[in-house]
Amino acid sequence: MKILALGGVAAGTKIAAKLMREDRGSEVIVLNKGKHISYAGCGLPYYVGHVIEEKEQLIVNTPEKYEKLTGVTVLTETEAVRVDPKAKQVEAVDLKTQEKKTFDYDKLVVSVGASPIKPPIEGCDLKNVFYVRTPEDAIALREAVDSGSVKKAVVVGAGYIGLEIAENLKAQGIRPFVLDMAPHALGGFDAEMAEYVEGKLQENGIPVVTGVAVTKIEGDGKVEKVITDKRAYKADLVVLSAGVRPNTAFLDGIGLEMEKGAILTNEKGETNLPDIYAAGDCAMVHNALTGKPAWSPMGSTANISGRLIAQNMLGAKLEYRGVLGTAVCKLPGMNVARTGLTSAQAVAEGYDPVSVITVVDDKAHYYPGAGAFVIKMIADRKSLRLLGVQAVGAGAVDKVIDIAVAGIMLKGSLTDLADLDLAYAPPFSTAIHPFIHTLNVLMNKIDGKFETFTPEEYAAGAAEGYRIVDACLAPSITGAPYVELTTVEGEVEGLGKEEKLLLVCNKGKRAYLLQNRLKFYGYKNTKVLEGGITFNDVEA
Repeated sequence: MKILALGGVAAGTKIAAKLMREDRGSEVIVLNKGKHISYAGCGLPYYVGHVIEEKEQLIVNTPEKYEKLTGVTVLTETEAVRVDPKAKQVEAVDLKTQEKKTFDYDKLVVSVGASPIKPPIEGCDLKNVFYVRTPEDAIALREAVDSGSVKKAVVVGAGYIGLEIAENLKAQGIRPFVLDMAPHALGGFDAEMAEYVEGKLQENGIPVVTGVAVTKIEGDGKVEKVITDKRAYKADLVVLSAGVRPNTAFLDGIGLEMEKGAILTNEKGETNLPDIYAAGDCAMVHNALTGKPAWSPMGSTANISGRLIAQNMLGAKLEYRGVLGTAVCKLPGMNVARTGLTSAQAVAEGYDPVSVITVVDDKAHYYPGAGAFVIKMIADRKSLRLLGVQAVGAGAVDKVIDIAVAGIMLKGSLTDLADLDLAYAPPFSTAIHPFIHTLNVLMNKIDGKFETFTPEEYAAGAAEGYRIVDACLAPSITGAPYVELTTVEGEVEGLGKEEKLLLVCNKGKRAYLLQNRLKFYGYKNTKVLEGGITFNDVEA
């Protein structure tokens, strides 16, 4: 069988290699537009910041090495320009000679990836305007950074790559500003979690300005200023990281079903055309929770779905369960991660979501280097099914999210996950794992034992009419009466039992313990502010 793969960065090379392992008698050819195959696109920001020193480290496999390792034929600098599904042929151009070639196939996989979106604004072609998509992009950007002539930079796009670039620019002594049209950074996070991250970035010298549109880049030959609809920013360098677009224009008119340029596929990775599959950044998969088409331009998705597609090409009938939008990102002083649905998405999908935000220890508090996680957990109120988790902290937030992924993919409820035997030792975790700790708090909330205002509710004014009570370790809220938890053994002088009381502490735990005591002693209208003063700005 003759199998043709268009594109050879992540999905294409994974599929081709797996095909040859499954059936070495197949003829497998990879056509790749660029010079490099199988490069570490997610590592490019860290090359810019000298975390990865040598550019050769970005290349996972050279074509020659890959061919010897797998038996696949690789043709680089060869661009597919037309597909004829009826004749089962692909027309391609040799970019070195401009010679046109025709390739026959029995089965075809389209894995041509995506390219950076070039905003329709003046000045994108000025010197020191960069994208970060290929090793060549990262090499050129690092050369500019290392020249010593760059003091200020503007990064357009507050997604994961944009923020990682900003972090690495700052590490090289450059002052970055991050601009984005969206209301908040980090798509896929609820607003209050994104705002918390934005505040931490500001504290670490990376201002993020959202809700702003770049209208022009100015300069005499090279970048000098970025103009927005609100103000101008001086800049010696600009990185455009405003998203990517699937490289599928050459497929228009052949009958391939697409959505916003991404090729629609079923659970087997098949398109609507016979013997044509699609994978990677140019293809749609589906959301494992909703079943709806989902675009997941991630190396992880490309490899997982690609491995499955290779087996299906050879006769298997495997089905990809889909994605959850799982993501993790390293930022200055913190890591951020998420999976599943946000609260807003859960409502849109017909769930009745209930959430909680906790601030919990990331390992035994007495162990050197211990810190805290901020975790938001979302579940369906009736079924208790886990729907989503978001986490921020200096520690291993990926552990929290990976547990959540397993729970969601297995359609677990909070009760299913409550007593998991997770790894514990002081250097790694707490005796009750941070994930389980948060789950227990959410269950208490659902059961009515923990009555709260979420940060979102508090910011929207839900606590109007409530009297703030300071329940911190030490008095911390100016103008609020302070109550030391351990002294409460009955009615608290100055607090009325019918009075609306908002209990606020450093993280939320002491306020919950105080609420528990006050309820026992007859206080009927208490609420706890989730996340305490760690997460919220509180004024009495």
